[in-house]
Amino acid sequence: MIAGMANPQRFLEFSGWALPVAGVAALALFAVGLPWGLHYSPPDYQQGEMVRVMYVHVPAAWWSMGIYAFMAGASFVSLVWRHALADVAARAAAPIGATYAALCLATGSLWGAPTWGTWWVWDARLTSMLVLFLTYLGYLALTFAIEDAERGARIAGVLCLAGAVNLPIVHFSVEWWSTLHQPSSFIRSGGSALHPAMLGPLMTMAGAYAAAFAALLFANMRAEIFRRRALAAQRARARAA
Repeated sequence: MIAGMANPQRFLEFSGWALPVAGVAALALFAVGLPWGLHYSPPDYQQGEMVRVMYVHVPAAWWSMGIYAFMAGASFVSLVWRHALADVAARAAAPIGATYAALCLATGSLWGAPTWGTWWVWDARLTSMLVLFLTYLGYLALTFAIEDAERGARIAGVLCLAGAVNLPIVHFSVEWWSTLHQPSSFIRSGGSALHPAMLGPLMTMAGAYAAAFAALLFANMRAEIFRRRALAAQRARARAA
């Protein structure tokens, strides 16, 4: 499968039908998950209605880390095996992951203001998430700053792999240090602490974010492949002239 996707034409054929499927799935899941979480789910006994921010914030946090892990894997494959589309995949995923990380930080501040009494605190979880967001921005800046595409891909790939060290820090920060941010209510020993009435819309929104990522990833990758083909054709015409 991976070897087959190294062929740009095969990827274009695959993504030609996978992109609309993922897009429709994302729209359907958002159409169900948003009203379910923001209106029909019950309020929390402590946080009241503010707990509804969770349905936007938590999936954004999960997938901002998941997308970065995907980028690190793609960068590793690109650096080691020179997979034809691995670098394209990493570059295509970066703006999506950065957007999810920014959404996580923004909604976290909205949630923290009434819950903690402050919009921001240099808490271990918040700070490590901010570092993740800045790493996304650094990766994107490198991809645009270096004109030599191959050299830029190598440098950006190394940065991406180095930044992956932050992922376990983000995840385990609430366990390693004393923080304002609460520990995980979903992934923990003894099972989820969330009531099924809250878990259902949360997982629906997590699926919506995942499907949206897949659709946007395919769209970005297709655009990059067509861009590179156009540049190659332009160079060929220039040499012929």
